[in-house]
Amino acid sequence: MRLIRGLTNLKQFSQQAEAPLANGCVATIGNFDGVHLGHQTIIDQVREKARELGVPSVVMVFEPQPREFFQGDEAPPRLMPFRQKFESLLASGIDIVLCLRFNEKFRSYSGMGFIEEVLIDGLRVHHLVVGDDFRFGCDRAGDFALLKSVGDKRGFAVENTRTVEVAGDRVSSTRIRQVLGENRLADAEDLLGHPYRIRGRVVYGQQLGRQIGAPTANVLLPRMPALRGVYVVFATLEDGRTLDGVANIGVRPTVDGKQPSLEVHLLDFAGTLYGQRIDVVFRHFLRGEVKFDSVDDLKHQIARDFEDARAWLDISTT
Repeated sequence: MRLIRGLTNLKQFSQQAEAPLANGCVATIGNFDGVHLGHQTIIDQVREKARELGVPSVVMVFEPQPREFFQGDEAPPRLMPFRQKFESLLASGIDIVLCLRFNEKFRSYSGMGFIEEVLIDGLRVHHLVVGDDFRFGCDRAGDFALLKSVGDKRGFAVENTRTVEVAGDRVSSTRIRQVLGENRLADAEDLLGHPYRIRGRVVYGQQLGRQIGAPTANVLLPRMPALRGVYVVFATLEDGRTLDGVANIGVRPTVDGKQPSLEVHLLDFAGTLYGQRIDVVFRHFLRGEVKFDSVDDLKHQIARDFEDARAWLDISTT
């Protein structure tokens, strides 16, 4: 699998004689936040057509996501960081991920400009899979009908995405954010096709956890997470070990209340994980984030959290 970042790199890559895109591709476009069951069905749709045509499969995504560009901190929380998204797409068998920078220049593209410069000149698209509600271009003129019309004239086909429903409703990132916000982890798993997880690299923190006897592996999050609170988790380490733990995800209101982060205390673990990437699966909600009056109050609550986590683990494994 190959990651192509930016339109300039796409053009340079597609112009190489031996490049995979020399003979075109089958592509889809979207945020793919969470790579949930609906996304997985679209990916299967793209891969099937790409095999049929003998060309690469391509997923086009944007950084930042368009709503993040327009809404800033008011944008919906992400389900996963970009690297985790890329790794999930890699595991799905997609050949190329094209990541375009969504900035002022990109937002100025007209609907036709996007089709000509990105889809035709850049990707040399043969077949495009998008939802019939897909809109693009600064003039809002870009839609499914325009794609079909241009495709008929320029030699590429446009196909609607297949809809996936769970419990009678369409699977979507918005729906998953809603159930996660309500701490319905089992429902989120049904929509994602796997338990909700966050992967990231362990960084140095303020060492407060170590000072109060509860050392944590700290993963900084680029945006506010979909979950907020304290959870029972299990974490997979780089060496393959899977350990139970307790995680706080949010903004740490007692400490600084600003930078979103994931702090994981691994039960019965001694050692350091700095620089390693860990995979954290959320299993059970314990409590919401609370701003405590003192560090001592926080310390006592953390001890109770550990007790509650061990009690839940004892019950869940019997």
